Amino acid sequence: MLSKVLFSLLQCVRKSGRERSLLKNGSILLKDLIASCDGKSTPIRYYSAAELVRVTNNFDPCCIVEEASVYYTMFRGILDDQTIIVKKYIITRDWPDKDEARSWAIRDIVISMQMSTHKNALKLLGCCLEFSLPALVHEGAAKGVLRDDGSLSGDDESQSFLPWKTRLRIAKQLANALTYLHTAFSRPIIHRGLSSSCIFLDDDYVPKLSNFSFSITIPPKQSHVEEDTLKWTNGYADPNYLATGYITEKTDVYSFGVLLLVLLTGRTAITANLKFHVSDSQIQIHNIVDPKIF
Repeated sequence: MLSKVLFSLLQCVRKSGRERSLLKNGSILLKDLIASCDGKSTPIRYYSAAELVRVTNNFDPCCIVEEASVYYTMFRGILDDQTIIVKKYIITRDWPDKDEARSWAIRDIVISMQMSTHKNALKLLGCCLEFSLPALVHEGAAKGVLRDDGSLSGDDESQSFLPWKTRLRIAKQLANALTYLHTAFSRPIIHRGLSSSCIFLDDDYVPKLSNFSFSITIPPKQSHVEEDTLKWTNGYADPNYLATGYITEKTDVYSFGVLLLVLLTGRTAITANLKFHVSDSQIQIHNIVDPKIF
């Protein structure tokens, strides 16, 4: 169990005086593991900073898989003949709060561990606590991450285009993953950050949900969590959450609905200067559906 490994690592740190980051990150992770799942979770591997620096060529920009966020970057590497994705949290001038960044990274680790047994979650292989902010190591995803318009990165349309049946299957399997997140644990977990950039596809176009850094657990006997400061306004955000600060399962349901529209239309969640709308009474569905799927 990771909790036992962490305890042993923390003991070693006290004896040898290793990096403060390992001690601080490890103690917070252990505390969050106990609070979230009584210290019981899927075992994962502990990676050293040296290993991750080596497999990513010192986090070479050429290895970047995704850089859609201001607070983390994902790198591809190969370790033990296996393709991996290293998620490295960063501090920028736009987001200088290291304690908040650390708490999000820890939360990402904890929820990813709990979700790793689900076939539609990006499997967490392990983590590294030696950097100033924790790093996550995930399984590889051969097809990469969905773009803002629901397509894949590729040199030509044949690589990026997703057929209609594939889009429907992706939507169905993601709905299954969200339902699992909401119902499989003793307390509902709300993803709260669902968007196309959270969705990876494997070689068979099976979707893998990722990025649980914004996730929040609804307390026992409560129907919602209330937040004073809104942290998420990327176009997928539930209007009720924006108006009240209330976080419920419906927060994810709304975001999932926006993602469905992205997959259906082949457009981004927010389109600047859009001058028209579609009226149901005029049966204009062909005007909004991605024409490539017909």
